[in-house]
Amino acid sequence: MFVDSVRVHLRAGDGGNGMVSFERRRGKPRGKPMGGSGGSGGDVVVRADLSIGTLFRYQRSPHHAAERGANGADRVRHGRRGDPLVLLAPPGTSVYDEAGVLLADLVAEGQEVTLLRGGRGGRGNAALVSPSHRVPAVGEKGERGPGGWFRLEMKLQADAALVGFPNAGKSTLLSRVSAARPKIADYPFTTLTPNLGVVGIDGDEFTMADVPGLIQGAAEGRGLGHTFLRHVERASVLVILLDPSPMAEVEPGGQLDALLGELERYSPALAERPRVVAVNKADLEEAGEVADAIPGSFLISAVTGQGLRGFLRGVKQLIVRARETAAPREGFMLHRPHQRGFVVSRTEAGWSVEGVAAERAVAFGDLDAPEAARLASSRLDRIGVSRALREAGARHGDTVLIGETELQYTDPDAGGWE
Repeated sequence: MFVDSVRVHLRAGDGGNGMVSFERRRGKPRGKPMGGSGGSGGDVVVRADLSIGTLFRYQRSPHHAAERGANGADRVRHGRRGDPLVLLAPPGTSVYDEAGVLLADLVAEGQEVTLLRGGRGGRGNAALVSPSHRVPAVGEKGERGPGGWFRLEMKLQADAALVGFPNAGKSTLLSRVSAARPKIADYPFTTLTPNLGVVGIDGDEFTMADVPGLIQGAAEGRGLGHTFLRHVERASVLVILLDPSPMAEVEPGGQLDALLGELERYSPALAERPRVVAVNKADLEEAGEVADAIPGSFLISAVTGQGLRGFLRGVKQLIVRARETAAPREGFMLHRPHQRGFVVSRTEAGWSVEGVAAERAVAFGDLDAPEAARLASSRLDRIGVSRALREAGARHGDTVLIGETELQYTDPDAGGWE
């Protein structure tokens, strides 16, 4: 089944927890700290792979998560990093976030983008030794891996794309000039999914795509409009196929202008794309009249093969010219800087502090332990969270939510947090 657009929920792996452990010696119950740090969670990666031809595998299974990092262990043994989650997608796949922002455009085999970084592993007590805490008895929790909804959208990468109204004979033409076998029937909208074929002419080859028929208003999304036009975007050459039948949806003499108008409304660049115009169904009396009215057009019959050799040579000539002048197609990846600092906001329950540094400051397994509470308080003071809350109007005893950790605010001058 051909699926070219899916919505998936992805989550990076959580970081492993840091270990609290001490060197054990006879007569010395608590030696130096020996707890190892947790491993980072696995990343989420999308990679272009030629062996994948559709996004069908993600349609019924939209939820995916990378592996969690392993916890630290005693004797300063650090946890293993979680395995990454690698989603394979066809070349020509674009990746969007939930807001519709393009994050990556993977156009070639092997191109990949890391969408989500795994959560950082928590430090064990061996890594928390400092001049002020020589024998820490606490370890950090691993960070939760980020997650969210994304949209994967595939666009066919063909040298030529067939453009025409329903029942113009696009599928018949593709089956005649290539080994592709699209569904063919004598009624409109037979083609509901794109088909790709390899065309051979004079010892050369190029790819041709047959996509769902266009109707007027396609640029605004009518019918299969956006689905159709998305697959035309990457084609080097457009093959405009006209239907001279008196029963055609659009009057034969006005089809070319109508099709070009739809393309221009969707993307002005498409209307300027190199194109070949062919009038199909040469056996009809009206076909010759339509072809004569359009200089440079080809009169063909997808059923009998009339005029196809000259038509294909014309298409190949434009494709060769486009290949010679086109710049190498490169992928696109949006790089966002790491978020620094934190944001303090008022909530119905009290206050909220958002930011990686603030969440790391309170990432301890048990904040009820006096030493963990003392370390967290010191960190929050040092990075400016306490001061920011005070300046925002926080009062003694207010509830403050930092990540998933709930604390009671205490003015720094009164001795810190609870």
